[in-house]
This record gives sequence, structure tokens and C-alpha cells, in this order.
Amino acid sequence: MRKQKECVAMLLAGGQGSRLQPLTERLAKPAVPFGGRYRIVDFTLSNCTESGIDTVGVLTQYQPLVLNEYIGNGQPWDLDVNHGGVHILPPYQAKKGGAWYKGTANAVWQNRMFIERYEPRYVLVLSGDHIYRMNYRRMLQLHREREADCTIAVIEVPIREASRFGVLSVDDGDRVTQFAEKPAVPKSNLASMGIYIFNTEYLLRHLLSDDRNKDSQHDFGKNVIPAMLGEGGRLFAYRFGGYWRDVGTLESLWQANMDLLGFPPEFDLFSGESGIWSRSEAAAPQFLGESARIADSLLSEGCHINGSVEHSVISPGVTVEEGAVVKDSVLMSGVHIGAGARVEYAILDEGVTVKEHENVGGSRLAGASLTVMGRESEVL
Repeated sequence: MRKQKECVAMLLAGGQGSRLQPLTERLAKPAVPFGGRYRIVDFTLSNCTESGIDTVGVLTQYQPLVLNEYIGNGQPWDLDVNHGGVHILPPYQAKKGGAWYKGTANAVWQNRMFIERYEPRYVLVLSGDHIYRMNYRRMLQLHREREADCTIAVIEVPIREASRFGVLSVDDGDRVTQFAEKPAVPKSNLASMGIYIFNTEYLLRHLLSDDRNKDSQHDFGKNVIPAMLGEGGRLFAYRFGGYWRDVGTLESLWQANMDLLGFPPEFDLFSGESGIWSRSEAAAPQFLGESARIADSLLSEGCHINGSVEHSVISPGVTVEEGAVVKDSVLMSGVHIGAGARVEYAILDEGVTVKEHENVGGSRLAGASLTVMGRESEVL
């Protein structure tokens, strides 16, 4: 007899990630490297493990190969359990037909059999393009205490930035009174983090109704949440006070990497109760030559530095030759910077080569734009 799960997680990982091109040309957005030795998906999976949620459905669609291979059986995150664990859930052909996911809500609806298999009381819906640490237990506890139908994690943002998010208005008890997806004129600075807890029956009923609505975009923020509010559902906000960043754009991905630097860093990967796990391969220690100069940077295992690295994130297998300068940049695995070259305010994808004495990027302070080079490209 299978044991009923209290809560299962549905991780939305199927978006095309067009705003992260060229980094997402060959892989799904959650598989994009981050912080030297991690990938974006590591943070959500690690949060699930720390929260005691051992059943996770990963809803994939666009360029899933690298992400599927990376997640594997879930062993690095302790998600290789016999009953539950992590499961890759692509679109599939059913008896009555099949189709690509039409939106975030439709993706979950198409995989309702996965949810029903474990008979959970609650469903946690997560996004695959956020960098943060969060224990979902606290959010779930508050959801129970309030007898909520849905709980939405929120974070306070500057009002001038609120129009980039779903924006909530709440009463004195944090019950949601209004929800607007990316409003032109926000009425609040409470931004949805794209993290939801639903009572299972309540969620499935609304997803069925949304699926039958031919005018719907089948999106949680645009359609499902407003419909729940319109029906008078008990929706509450859960206020999160920690670090959280949506890395859906190149600039935000660069900034999140920079947030790992400094003393203390805005986001510390190496302190706190919870850890971040990854499927990173063991590598040799860093090698720093006599001419190496390192300042305010994060160096991963297996990098070989003979030049100057300042305020940058360096991944495994990176080589910076003598006389080269790397500043305000993110270098992913296997990047090679030739002698005397200069890289500034840039993201270089895996396997990029910059030949001797070539320049990539420019000074951010002088108004240069972020430079991004795709996988295995070269500057000759």
C-alpha cells in the first residue's frame, strides 16, 4: 500500500528562456550554470530537500536534454527515494490527444495524474528560474493555520520595479484582496515570487475550469489566481524576507552572480542552516601562478589562474593566462582567456576562447552594455 504524501512539488521548467539567449540556445533555462559550480535548478531542488518534500515533478518542454541528464535520478539532492523522488514530466500523447504546454497552469493540469498518484493534501508550485534559499515548511505551516485555499509567497520590491511582477494587495491579516499580473500602475510593492501552495482538490477544480475556458491563456498569474479571487477564495500572502532574485534576463543573471561577492556578500552560498547541492564533478584544486592577482572574486575548483581576476565568478576548468585581466565578469566552465587579453562586464558561456591580447566587453561605469558570448564561441 502506497503511503500518502502530505505535499508534492511541481517545478515549472519548460519555458524557452528567450531573454537568456544565447545561453539557452541549447538548454533549458533551469540548466543554465550559476555561481561557478551550480545550475539554477539546484536551488529549488535543494529547497525541497531542506523542506522535507521528497516528491517533485519537473515539467520540461524546451531543450530538455541537458536538464534531464543533469537531474538524473535526483541522488545529489537526496531525491532518489523509492516512493516519490524526482520525476521528469514532458508533454506526452494521451488517449484523447496531446499538446505542448499552453501555459503554466496547463502544464500542471496535463500532469494531474502525477499529483493524484500520491494523493497529497497540498501541491507546491515552483518556478525553475529563481535563485534563493527558502524552507517551504514555514509557508506550509502558515497555510494550514490560516485554513487557506492558496498561499502565495511574496517579497517587497521597490514600487518602481513592481510592474515587472504579479502584484498583490492584502488586508491587515495578509489575506489577498487584489492580484494584478505586471500592472502598468502597481497599487502595492508586494511582488509574487511565483511560489504557490494550494489545497489539492481546490487546485484541480480550478485547473479544470481554466482548461475549459477557451479564452484563457492558462497561466497562474494571469488567469487562475484572479479566478480564485473572483470566486471569493481564501488566498493569503506569505512574506519572505530573505534573498530572492528572478534570473530570467541576462542582466539579472549577471547581477545574481555579482551578489555572491563582497564582504559580506548579499547572497552567501556557504553559510546558514541549509546547503545547496549540485551534480558537480570533482575537480583538482585551483592553481594560482606567481603572477596571479585575485580580488573580491569566487574561484571554483580546477581553474588555472596566472592573470588578474577582479570582482568575478570563475567556474571549474577556466584558464586565465599571464597578463590577462578579467573584471566584473562571469566565466563558465572551460573558458580560456589568452595572455594579455581583457574581459570586462561580460558573461562567457562554457568553452569560450578569447585569444591573446583580444578585448571583450567594456567598463560598466563608462556605460558599456553587458557582453554575452555563447557556448564554444571564439574571439580571435
